[in-house]
This record gives sequence, structure tokens and C-alpha cells, in this order.
Amino acid sequence: MGEVSDAVKKCCSILKNSTSDTEKFAALFMVTKLVKGKHATPNAKKAIFEAIGFDFLRRLLLTTDVPVDCPPSIYKSLALSIITVFCNEEEIAIKKELLDFVPVFLDIVKAADDSENDDSLMAIGEAYNCLKGIASFAPGQKALIEANAIDRLSEIYSQGSFQSDEALNVMAVLVAKQGASWDNKDPKAYHALLNKIALDFETDQDKRKFEICEVLNALVYNCPRNVIAESAQSESWPQSVYKGLCDVLQSKIGASQRNPALILTSSMLDHLGIEWIFSDEEKGKQVFLLLIQLAAIEIRMQLDGKILKALAPQQNLITACYLILEQSINFIATDQIDLDQKEKQTLYTGLKGAFTAIVNLLIKVSNDKNKPSGEDKLFICATIRVLVAWLAQETTAMRTQIYQLLPFILELANETFYLYRARRIAEKAGTPQANDPLSNVNILRVMLPALCHLAVEDEARQIMLKGKEAQVLLDVLEFHWTIVHYKRPPVPRSERLKVLSQPVPELTPEILEDMKDSRLAMISACNVLMNLTVLEPKYVEESEEFNNLLKFIFENLPELKDIPENLVLHGNLAILGLLLLKQLSKKVKKNDFSICRYIQATIRFLWDAYNIDESNDPTALVVSMAYKEHWMELMELWFLGMQTLAAVIAQIPWISEFAIESGWAEGIIALLKKVKIGTLPPNVKSAFEDFLCHLVDANESVVDVLKKAEALRVCRNHRLMELGKKLFGD
Repeated sequence: MGEVSDAVKKCCSILKNSTSDTEKFAALFMVTKLVKGKHATPNAKKAIFEAIGFDFLRRLLLTTDVPVDCPPSIYKSLALSIITVFCNEEEIAIKKELLDFVPVFLDIVKAADDSENDDSLMAIGEAYNCLKGIASFAPGQKALIEANAIDRLSEIYSQGSFQSDEALNVMAVLVAKQGASWDNKDPKAYHALLNKIALDFETDQDKRKFEICEVLNALVYNCPRNVIAESAQSESWPQSVYKGLCDVLQSKIGASQRNPALILTSSMLDHLGIEWIFSDEEKGKQVFLLLIQLAAIEIRMQLDGKILKALAPQQNLITACYLILEQSINFIATDQIDLDQKEKQTLYTGLKGAFTAIVNLLIKVSNDKNKPSGEDKLFICATIRVLVAWLAQETTAMRTQIYQLLPFILELANETFYLYRARRIAEKAGTPQANDPLSNVNILRVMLPALCHLAVEDEARQIMLKGKEAQVLLDVLEFHWTIVHYKRPPVPRSERLKVLSQPVPELTPEILEDMKDSRLAMISACNVLMNLTVLEPKYVEESEEFNNLLKFIFENLPELKDIPENLVLHGNLAILGLLLLKQLSKKVKKNDFSICRYIQATIRFLWDAYNIDESNDPTALVVSMAYKEHWMELMELWFLGMQTLAAVIAQIPWISEFAIESGWAEGIIALLKKVKIGTLPPNVKSAFEDFLCHLVDANESVVDVLKKAEALRVCRNHRLMELGKKLFGD
């Protein structure tokens, strides 16, 4: 803290023994030298501050009574030049008496437009220094927010007043530290500010461009996401930021200028999506490929040969590059961009270099006895997140290293899922929990598509089974089911009559978005579990978790709401259930009512896929309108379902009764009877014929049912030879 020098002690003595403001004022000129020179230790500043006293500084700051021939702001400037020094010392800067000056400082900087003489401008400069000092500490930030500083500083910047860049710097600190203060505000004010800053960023071509870049990022990164998503398209700032970033990233610049630009790019992508890159149709592809290269090179440069602790200063930059790569990889996977062979090769080489560095870092961390914690652990989660996005598309590279890493990745991914689940359950129950940052990072959710591929690979699959990943995936299904199968909170008894007379309120966009994401999570989990079920029949047969999984499907599939949004999930649960039923047929009991309802729900999915009623040609078989939109996802499920149900009926013959009692068996014949000869697709024909043949083998009573429905005519028309033999002999 430093000693208090004799000069400071003498000054403090004079200040304390002053009998009037005039004497104290005279001593202040000695203070201004001491607080900025070699004597200015923290202890010295504290001693001087206590000797001057708050009351005297307040009077000096607010008085308008100045001697004749003196500038009107003489006292104010002197007071500010002293207070500035104290504002940089946390112990003094967070005192209530000093924080009470915040509205005064804001009034001074707001008056910049009315000030023309040099003394007033000097006072404004000192007031900004005070605000910057106070904004460095949490209590100061709170005081500034309460004084409506963000709105007032926004207004100053928008008007381009004297030293308005300083207003922007203070505001950036506040938004970065107190981001939530933007919530529930009029988005117009937010957009007006960003439009002005972004235009400056686009048009400035000197070093100020790079300073604005960092401030812009603080504002964009911390803005409420709903403000951006709903209203940014009609504003000019996204395009101005785009042009400014293109200027920066396409120039020959150093790391200190390029890095803030990459961080701002990642914030823009995070809020506006990859579509923002392609808002310029001509440049879009070129900028997209450049961004991937820059992000990949940066990751490689930052990670190569480093240990985790050495990365701490650059974690923000590296994480920003991760986000750019993740969004780009996911976009490439949608096949919406045409790349020639050279572009593909360049892209792959860049990505391979980045992911080799990522894998090598993770191997070091996984082998380290001291497991990461705190910020380091969050950074490793971000590293795994971008890696699994790549693994969902790249299914051949670096397999040895990936298998080596998989237990570590799964352990951390599972940990984040269970923390996330606990937080969500606590929030729903209204029981507050200590906020663990990891509970906001559900790595397992983004890892599911990659696990689907890994489950097909022998070594990876054995690692998953050894780590009991099937049980975790069942927990994933059960958790997301509580969101998809949304139940409104119970109404208190006293309110029930009132509620009955009112229309049912619509679900909020947040709940609907949550349900949509949970459906996708359940579908991905089903895909992983299907691969495990098909490829590990012996394990499935002996495993308790797969038995419990089948029970989960039996109990819940019939409860799934029959709405278009649930169709793909319905198909996945139904067919996963059939695959499990085939493996676990010995454990099924005939008197289990849940299986009856499950089979009925599964038949409904298979039955509704094809019809002729929705065709323009009354003799053409078509995919149902409801299925058409998702047919790429449903087609394989339908064929697999028909094939598996046929096999299940062979193993559990009494299930055939459901196909007969439901009317589906004769419904297939009735449908095919109307189809024009020679137009039935061969794969659909095989699926129906194979199923009906298994049905006849399992249950002789279906023979009469099919004959009455004119099966002979259908067999002749569509050359269903096998079925014809079973029904009518050779």
C-alpha cells in the first residue's frame, strides 16, 4: 500500500487544521501536485481524501459562486481533477459519498454541447475520467446503471458531442459487466445507438475503427437476444458492421487489429446466424471461406504446442473462432453452398489443421491428473463442442485419437447434461439453486449427432457401452419428454371456475422453441439408440437399461400428441420400439396393456404414410401430405418399420391380431386394389407383400379377411407372387 511521505502528512495537517474553505482551497493546489507525483501511494491518497472531506469536495463541485474575473468552472475543474485520482482507488471509489456524485458527473458530460471555453471542456474531460474510474468497480457499475447512465451516454454519443468516444467507452464497460440492463428496454433506442456506432465503424478508416470494433462487440454480445432476432433485419447496423468487418479482415493487419474483428464476427454470427454472412450475395461465399481460414489458422496458432494454463489470456479469442467454425460446419452440412474441388480441398486442409490442434490439446488435458476447473473447464467444454460439430460430419479422420479421447469427452458431456437437467428441474419447481456455469452448457445435447456416427464404429460403440451411455441416453429421452409433452401448471382450486370460462392461453414463443429443440434432441437420441440396438443384439438382450427403454416407449408413445410437429418423433420412437421388441421378444407379456396401445400407435404411423386420396391421379399411390414435408427423414424409418414389424410378428404371433382388428391388413389390399397396374414402386410393393406374408404365416384367420378384400385381384395386378402362393397355393 506504500508509506505516507512527510510532504503528504504536512498537507493533510494543513487541510485538517484549516478554519475556513478559503484556507482549505489554498491547500488544494498542493494536493493536486501530491496526488499525481511520486508521493501518490494508495495510503497517501486515502489520507489526503479523508483530510479534504466529502462535504468540501461537494461544495467545490456544485458551487456557482466564483470570484470576479475567474472562469465559471474554476472550482468545478479543480474538484474534478482531485476526484479523478480518488476514483482510481477502489477503496475510495466505492464509498457511498463518492458514488453519490455520479449524477453530477453525468450532468457535466451531458452539458458538453453548451460548453465552448477551454475550462469547461477540461472539466468535461475530468468528469469522463471520474466515470471511467467508477465504472471499473462493481458498486460503481451498479450506481451508474441506477443513474440511467447507459441511456444518457447513448444520447451523448448519438449527438456526437465533445469527447463522445469517451461516453462510448464507459458505456461499453457497463454493458459488458451489466448486460442485463438492456433487457426490457425500448429496442428503438438500442438500434439507434448501434446504427450510429456501426456507421462510424464502417466509414472510419483510421485507428479509431479498431477501437470502435471492441466497443461494438461489447454492445452486440451483451444485447438481449430477442431484441436482435425480432427487429435487426429492418435496421442498417448489421450491414454497416458487415462492411466494416470486410474492410478489416481483407486488409493486411496485425493480430491486435484482427483479433477484435474475429471476436465481433463471432458475436454477430451468434445473434444473427450464418445468413448474415451471405447478406451480400456477391461477396458472401468469398467472405465465408475467408472467415473459416482465418478462424482455423488462429486456432492452430493459439493451440499448437500449448498447455491449457498458457491459453487463459486468449480464451475469448479462441472461443470466438470455435463459434465461427461450428456455425460454418453446420451450414456446409446443409448443402446450401456450392464449392468447387479446389475450394473443398483448401477448406478441408484448414479445418484438419485446426482440429488436429484441438484434439492434441484435449489429449493433453485428458491425461493430466489435475482436471480442469472454473473458466478452464468451460473453455474445454467449448473446445469439445466445436470438435463434436466436426465429428458429426467428418467420420473418418483421426480415429485412434478420437477413440482415445472418447471416455473423457463423454464423462464431461454427461456431467454437463445432468447439471443442466438439475437446473431446469429446479427452475420449474421454483426452488433456487446455486448457479453453476456448467449448467448452462449442455454439451451432450450438441454431441448427439456425432454419437450417432460413432455408435456405428465398433471401437467407439464398445467405449459407449462400457461407460453405460445407453442409460444416459434414456435419461436424455425422459428429461426431454417432460418438455415435449408439456403440461400446464396446475390451477389452484379457488381459480378453477374462473379459468374454465376463459380461452386456453397460447404457449409462449420460448416454450414452443424449447419444445422444438427437445423434439430434435429426442430424435437424435433415438438414432443413437437404434444403432446400438441393431449392432449389439446380445448386449441389448441382457441389458436392464434397454428393457427400461422399451417400457418408456410403451408407456409414452401412445400419449404423444397427434400434431404435425410430433410426426418425426412419433416415427423414431415407434421404430426404435419395434427394434427393441424384436430383441427383447422373450420378455414381452401378452397381458401387458401398454404394449397394445404402443402397437396401435405404431400401426397408425405405418398406415398413414401412403394413400391415393391426396393424389391428383385417383389411381396413383402417393406419400401423404402430412409425411411429405419430412419424407427424407421418414422414408427410411417407414421401410425399416415395415420390415421390423414383419419380423416381430414372426417372433410374437399374437401381435398379428392388432393388424387384423385395426383393419390395416384389409386396408392395405383396399389401397393397392385402386392403384394402377405397373405404377406401384418396387420397394413399396416388397414392403407391403413381405409384411402381409408374415401376417399370414403368424395368423391363419387373416387369410379369409384378405380374400374377402379381393386379394386375388391385387396379387394378379401387382404380381405379388409370394403372397399369392400363401393365399391361393401355386
